[in-house]
Amino acid sequence: MYNERVKSVFRINRKTLLTTTAIALAGVCSNATLAAAPPLDEQLEEIVVSGAFEGRKLGETILGATVMRKEEILRQLDGSIGETLRRQPGMSSTFFGPGASRPIIRGLGGDRIRVLDAGIGSIDASSTSPDHAVAVEPALAERIEILRGTAMLMYGSSAAGGVVNVFDGRIPSTLPEGDVDGGVRYGHSTVDDGDEVTGAITANVGTIGGASVVLHGDAMYRKTDDYKIPGFAESETLRAMEEAEDDHDDHEEEDHDHEEHEEVFGVAENSATKSTGGSAGLSFVFDNGFFGFNVRKSDSQYGVPGGHEHHHDEEEEESDEDREDHDEHEEETVTIDLDQVRYDLHGEVSGDFGWFKKAKIRFGYADYEHTELEGDEIGTVFSNEGWEGRLDMIEKGGESWNGASGIQIKHRDFSAVGDEAFVPGTVSTQYGLYSVKDFSFGAWQFEAGARYEYTKYAVDPAAAGPSGRSFNGVSLSAGAGYDISDAAFIGISVFRTERAPSTEELFSNGPHLATGAYELGDANLGLETALGLEATYSYATGPLSFVLNGFYTSYDDFIYELATGDELDELPVFAFTANDVALYGFEAKAELHAGTYSTKTFGDIDLHFDAQADFVRAELKGVAGNDNLPRIPPMSALVGIEARAELFDLRTELEYAAKQTRVTANELPTDSYMLWNAYLTVRPFDNKDLSFEVRGSNLGNVDARQHTSFLKDLVPLPGRNVKVSFRAAF
Repeated sequence: MYNERVKSVFRINRKTLLTTTAIALAGVCSNATLAAAPPLDEQLEEIVVSGAFEGRKLGETILGATVMRKEEILRQLDGSIGETLRRQPGMSSTFFGPGASRPIIRGLGGDRIRVLDAGIGSIDASSTSPDHAVAVEPALAERIEILRGTAMLMYGSSAAGGVVNVFDGRIPSTLPEGDVDGGVRYGHSTVDDGDEVTGAITANVGTIGGASVVLHGDAMYRKTDDYKIPGFAESETLRAMEEAEDDHDDHEEEDHDHEEHEEVFGVAENSATKSTGGSAGLSFVFDNGFFGFNVRKSDSQYGVPGGHEHHHDEEEEESDEDREDHDEHEEETVTIDLDQVRYDLHGEVSGDFGWFKKAKIRFGYADYEHTELEGDEIGTVFSNEGWEGRLDMIEKGGESWNGASGIQIKHRDFSAVGDEAFVPGTVSTQYGLYSVKDFSFGAWQFEAGARYEYTKYAVDPAAAGPSGRSFNGVSLSAGAGYDISDAAFIGISVFRTERAPSTEELFSNGPHLATGAYELGDANLGLETALGLEATYSYATGPLSFVLNGFYTSYDDFIYELATGDELDELPVFAFTANDVALYGFEAKAELHAGTYSTKTFGDIDLHFDAQADFVRAELKGVAGNDNLPRIPPMSALVGIEARAELFDLRTELEYAAKQTRVTANELPTDSYMLWNAYLTVRPFDNKDLSFEVRGSNLGNVDARQHTSFLKDLVPLPGRNVKVSFRAAF
């Protein structure tokens, strides 16, 4: 039945061209003074320190990106990378409860968005399903970079929709100031009675030969209870549908069960989380580069809210005793136990390498295990042992051009073992070669890039179905930008990209308890081809900064997961299918410095106003009737007022999401919402590296549901929350 199925910037900078010639914005911020997020015009001064455009200001590159410094990360910090980034323009999240939330960029998620750890993939199973958490910890991040649009030229076809690159400083690339730096942070949240503690230290411990030896260590702990919600767990729309169905139901027992379920009120059951993690690293820093390694371990346990039930295939009548045992089993909750051990090597060397001036190497290996527990019983165990390596060579270039070329290799040994292992064991290998170039001629800038990628899947011979697939893809991009004046810039880019389907899109075939769905892949899927056009206009002078980006992408054989309306094993069927799709929209941001006001008590106070908005539309082409894609975010906006002084920073904002009525035939619409958030940071001592923060989220206690979430009709976003924290850096 339908209700059973349901249960299942962008601080973009002046001179920003949303182009597919995306590059890695590397570098790790140190534990600097804990201040408010910088104004938009200051963010334009961010320095690009890797890729084809090394050493240039971000505002002088043809690149669409957001760079979040540590101060802003901590202000927006939530328990997952998806929720931490959710308020950035063009961003949404999968929100599968507080334990699992993956970023969505311009309506695209899953295997089209890569979450990177300092340029290397997270090597987990988060793209397999929305209930799988990302094994990257935002609480320890020093810097987060978001590349919108296709970033696949450098990072592979699984970055076709964008990249989130997290830098945590676990492998130091420079010497710490004063030989030692670090920080500690404690926070407590009221909505879930949550506690979080993080700490990190980096120290120069001596020299060996001509290299300085730098040690790094960090640790984190987070524990939350079930979070509070403003009203019923189920949405008003879903409850109305269930009530209408009950009107046609003649079975009193089923009516009674529904009434009990409907009474879930005021709390999102089974949403508690617990996470621990830590790492140790060692780097050798020398005059022309560094080389280091790190080992880390992360453990996370979290509930999957939403009342997912386990279904049985038996059709025979049950005795009262059997039915009682059956009902008791159906009420068992789903929890996730996630463990990962990871090893990383990073190195950079500058020198004379013929055509090149710098070599960068990154390598990561991880052993990941994700166990789905049905009550106390082990349901399904997902394992992912994999590694990824890349070598980037920065070209010497000339007076008017720069460039970078490189190779990337990924290997993944994935398996799922259990009664509901919906994906067969698969070994995947991917090789990629890329080259990007940047040319400058006076007020004009040009970019061009290309990537060749080979992807191969080998399926476990014991599994039914095809033994594997292989794909060859070629992607191309070109862009041009022009300085209209010192204050204004306009640019345009075109691209044609090819993405190989993922393991899950090809080979899924089975029930998945956590999502409450029977998932079906299509082994005959081919390359997903995109032809796109992106444009930008930016203006920044005096007190005003403004950026407007627009994009249009035409997809051939766009792959997506669609609720078919059918059932298998008493579960709704979600099938991967391909169709031609048009995706278009915009992102805009403006900021106004309203002046500096002198006071006797607080000194000078800077007042800023900011506003942002984004919109994305996804349409199936050549389809009569309903042409909507599922789970596309609605238009959203955010307006804020911020006062900044030496002693304090104060900000209040309104966050709005419009009603989403453009839904598929088997999808419910989502109501609009507006959230009121406020932030206060106080630095009461002469040492400004000590601060206290109070953050209020959803202060109006509004029932807010994220349309991009599979759980949107089963659990809302958290209710009113006040989070207090203390931070100290040294």
